[in-house]
Amino acid sequence: MLTIKDLRVSVDGKPIVKGLDLEIKGGEIHALMGPNGSGKTTLSKAIAGHPRYTIDGGEVLLNGVNLLELSPDERARAGLFLAFQYPVEVPGVTVANFLRTALQAIRGEEIGVWEFQELLAEKMKLLEMDESFATRYLNEGFSGGEKKRNEMLQMALLQPKIAILDETDSGLDVDALKVVGKTVNAMRGENFGALIITHYNRILKHIRPDVVHIMADGRIIRTGGPELADLVEEKGYDWIRSQVA
Repeated sequence: MLTIKDLRVSVDGKPIVKGLDLEIKGGEIHALMGPNGSGKTTLSKAIAGHPRYTIDGGEVLLNGVNLLELSPDERARAGLFLAFQYPVEVPGVTVANFLRTALQAIRGEEIGVWEFQELLAEKMKLLEMDESFATRYLNEGFSGGEKKRNEMLQMALLQPKIAILDETDSGLDVDALKVVGKTVNAMRGENFGALIITHYNRILKHIRPDVVHIMADGRIIRTGGPELADLVEEKGYDWIRSQVA
């Protein structure tokens, strides 16, 4: 579903991602791990189309469509979803209104109020969220865990083909981690794939990945199964790098 070929990305003229190849097939969950400064977040934002990140070469294909030729909103309509590390606050816009507008933009058609409310209630029940949450302003005054639950609610509603979770586990307690894991696991299937970007393997105890990649200095230096995450936890990134060098 998602194929990245020789991707090179720079920020303010400085190369960050330096020829990265990655393929996620339908139904697969991949984890991308690596130390600070390895290029993980740059990769996610470049795929999503953030204007600060300059594409110096390569391709990012989603079901054969080159995302790099599309605007950010077109990438979302094509089936890409990015969960941010630090979601922004949008005062004056309720969670429900934001989600209905986003869903209508993705589907390209109007969704009736009652149909949307039923769908929203179903997904909020999955995420163990109180219905009053929908009337609050988007991320305003939310705790870290509430922001991440809200992003999982967005993902569950929008049903993307590929989801990139950029350090979604940052600052989360055990209960919130379980909710993130429950959502991703519920969406597993041949029409959904995910890339989980993280420093640590604690979120991977709730979402068992099919493939684990280690990134350092803008490249993927090692790929393996779920046991690779355990090896990182035990021996650290420096040990992995020493084995590759």
